[in-house]
Amino acid sequence: MKRYEELKKGESGAWLSIGAYIFLAAVKLTIGYLFFSQALVADGYNNASDIIISIAVLIGLRISQKPPDKDHPYGHFRAEHISALLAAFLMVIIGIQVLIEAGTTLLSANETEAPSMVAAWTAAGGTVIMFFVYRYNKQLAEKINSQALAAAAQDNKNDALVSLGALIGIIASHFHLGWLDSLTALLIGLIICYTAWTIFRDATHSLTDGFDEKMLEVYRDTIEENEQVHLLKMVKARQVGSSVYADVTIEVKPTLTVKDSHDIADQIERDLRTKHNILHTTVHIEPKKEDK
Repeated sequence: MKRYEELKKGESGAWLSIGAYIFLAAVKLTIGYLFFSQALVADGYNNASDIIISIAVLIGLRISQKPPDKDHPYGHFRAEHISALLAAFLMVIIGIQVLIEAGTTLLSANETEAPSMVAAWTAAGGTVIMFFVYRYNKQLAEKINSQALAAAAQDNKNDALVSLGALIGIIASHFHLGWLDSLTALLIGLIICYTAWTIFRDATHSLTDGFDEKMLEVYRDTIEENEQVHLLKMVKARQVGSSVYADVTIEVKPTLTVKDSHDIADQIERDLRTKHNILHTTVHIEPKKEDK
């Protein structure tokens, strides 16, 4: 099935994140300790914790590829929502940790020795790498419509911002502006927490069968293009993982044969699948009510 092939492609984004985080965590922690940069060490530990988030996304994508079984007749697509929720929880923990550490440092009047510019170049490299990882995962998530991978992409963007904040802090320390490091970290912590909230909001909205009303109007227009449809009585949809399941009720001429009605239902299913990538549509057909 095409949907399973798309989810398989999504694994490349998760593996890219894992590889990037392992490399960056090792480099940043090594350089940070060798050249006495607390900002870079903190950034390195942040990347190390993000390995867990990427693994959670990978597991969610893997589970989503399992075909339907006796206990899951609609498949396992919603595992993506669960992995997105897990990513949001881990992300907010990291954000709160950044806020606490930044707030503590900002309130402290202690001056620290400026770290080597090697640490600054390392932070700059991390910013560039994570930005490209973010762009790749964002485009891939949009292409395969994966909520879990979209959450991973947002985490990649947060990590690019954290590295940028570390870079600013290291450079600022050379101009005796150490407080700018803490202020930047506070802003980054707020951004991370807000991103975690948006991921949590979208995942819970989908898990509770919430759906965008504007998209329903688009589906309605497609169905009403079928000349055999006398009246579109109802169209509903829900997000099942990264797939959409729709329910449609239409009225047709009462004189149509069962085969003709079945052909209309098949055509509606094909139109929604082709134009809007809707995996499964249930079409309920009712006879047109006679005018009194």
